[in-house]
Amino acid sequence: MAKLFGFSIDSNQNKSPSVISPVPETNQDGVDNYISSGFYGQYVDIEGVFRTEHDLIKRYREMALHPEADGAIEDVVNEAIVSDLYDSPVEIELSNLEVSESLKKKIRSEFKYLKEILDFDRKSHEIFRNWYIDGRLYYLKVIDLKAPQEGIKELRYIDPLKMKYIRQEKKNQNGKFDNGAIRVNKSEDLQKGLEFEEYFQYTPSPSASHGISAMSRGNAKSIKIAKDAVTYCTSGLVDRNKNTVLSYLHKAIKALNQLRMIEDSLVIYRLSRAPERRIFYIDVGNLPKVKAEQYLKEVMSRYRNKLAYNAQTGEVRDDRKFMSMMEDFWLPRREGGRGTEITTLPGGQNLGELSDIEYFQKKLYRSLGVPESRIAADGGFNLGRSSEILRDELKFAKFVGRLRKRFANMFNDMLKTQLILKNIITPEDWEIMRDHIQYDFLYDNQFAELKEKELTEGRLALLAQVEPFIGKYYSTEYVRKRILRQTDQEIIEIDEQIEDEIQKGIIPDPSTIDPVTGQPLPQAGEGAGMEGMGQDPMAMGEVPMEPDLEAQAAEVDAQYQKDTKKAEL
Repeated sequence: MAKLFGFSIDSNQNKSPSVISPVPETNQDGVDNYISSGFYGQYVDIEGVFRTEHDLIKRYREMALHPEADGAIEDVVNEAIVSDLYDSPVEIELSNLEVSESLKKKIRSEFKYLKEILDFDRKSHEIFRNWYIDGRLYYLKVIDLKAPQEGIKELRYIDPLKMKYIRQEKKNQNGKFDNGAIRVNKSEDLQKGLEFEEYFQYTPSPSASHGISAMSRGNAKSIKIAKDAVTYCTSGLVDRNKNTVLSYLHKAIKALNQLRMIEDSLVIYRLSRAPERRIFYIDVGNLPKVKAEQYLKEVMSRYRNKLAYNAQTGEVRDDRKFMSMMEDFWLPRREGGRGTEITTLPGGQNLGELSDIEYFQKKLYRSLGVPESRIAADGGFNLGRSSEILRDELKFAKFVGRLRKRFANMFNDMLKTQLILKNIITPEDWEIMRDHIQYDFLYDNQFAELKEKELTEGRLALLAQVEPFIGKYYSTEYVRKRILRQTDQEIIEIDEQIEDEIQKGIIPDPSTIDPVTGQPLPQAGEGAGMEGMGQDPMAMGEVPMEPDLEAQAAEVDAQYQKDTKKAEL
């Protein structure tokens, strides 16, 4: 048995024995490569796609060499990894992590160090492309076993053809496998459960003829590497019938093969049917068969291509002995026919029809999740209204977001090892922190942003129409939840932020603002103080009101009539 090379950073604390289950724990990818009898089981793919995982990976890499498939792959990789002149393609995001600022600073520093030894800023495109094509990615974490507290020294890439993840059932006291059987009628057997040994099998130079089966038979050249010593990230796509991790290219295998066949058949058809050919009907009269054939050959040699002179080499070339695609047809005709005749056989029709090629190209792009509009080289790029944005682009943006989230698992594993080895955190702390650590990738696809922008504009326009009825027909909570579409958590966070900004003086207190004019209200005592001081409003710069002459005239007239009546009495 080869030596188990590597290290382990798992916690020494075991699970509580009260947690009992006869079903063993699965790995993160949902693939269980069990070895119960000492070697792998072999299977044959009826569809002819692959026999082993080794063949499957080679098939993916061959697909990536096809021009149409390579174009679709590049669209995906370019959207996921954005290379900028000044910014890194990915940064760590710790805003949701509730720890001290000093710890956050250490985490950011270690993540920056991991990117440096990985050379991610320069090789990010190649790393993501290899992961997307192969469906898996392996890196060996090289550390100094004499000083593990110094952390990871180097990250070495491992070809997936040379690696295999294995979960092997541990042998019992008799040195034999239990074949996965648990006698549930005994409580001690149930509590014990199945125990598995997880490791990676590394073969330095696997051959295509042996593949994974060579490693499974305990090849002397293979090496067992501890699980914690390897960072591995898979696509998340699993063929549970064969317990095999698949690539995102797997669903495009059939579409690509169909495109290849239709292109080859189109080329063959055009080469064979494109030229126009002539048919020579030669009148042989009443000649016997042998003499008629001899006469036909004489006529053919007379009218066929003559000797050709090559002016560059000075040689005379005789092409009469070679058959060509442009070869004409010579047919004898007996006496009584129409005599010697030359007709033209037309070439193939509709040779410019490419609808079938375009259909399979679109099918290939759909199978890879890339919008069909990106096939056309003259396709425009419009950043106008969201109504002009295709739904496929929005789906593609979400697809790329899922790829990024899956790919970020590689950083999680590296960061976990680095922080634990340098005694910054404990394995128990990591289990609590890992769900709050996120990774921010550079983003240049504006389609989703434009859609969100127009949705926000529509909500604010509707809010302006509803605002006069708040407090009469609508409540503030109803408006925030139904019109602005704010969740309960967002409402709590926004209220806390507003209160904090009011206390800091960033925004004014709404209670001190006149809702009608939007101007600050006069503070208590300001108006009384002015009146008590006996100040003339004119002195304060106020503009006097113009007198109402009509009202004064009416008042004078009414007083005159009143005085006249008194005098009469």
